[in-house]
Amino acid sequence: MADHDDHDDESNEGRTTAPQSDYSMREVAIGTVVALIGLGVTFGIPLLVA
Repeated sequence: MADHDDHDDESNEGRTTAPQSDYSMREVAIGTVVALIGLGVTFGIPLLVA
C-alpha cells in the first residue's frame, strides 16, 4: 500500500489548534457565557415545563 501523506511539512503560523494555546480573558468570558446559556437551556426549560 502506498503511504498517503497529503500534508505539507510547512508550519502555518496563522492557525493553531493546540489546547495549550493562551486564551485571552475575553475568550474565557465568552466561553463562560456560552456555557451558562447552554446549562440554562438544558436544565431551565425542562424545569419550567415540569
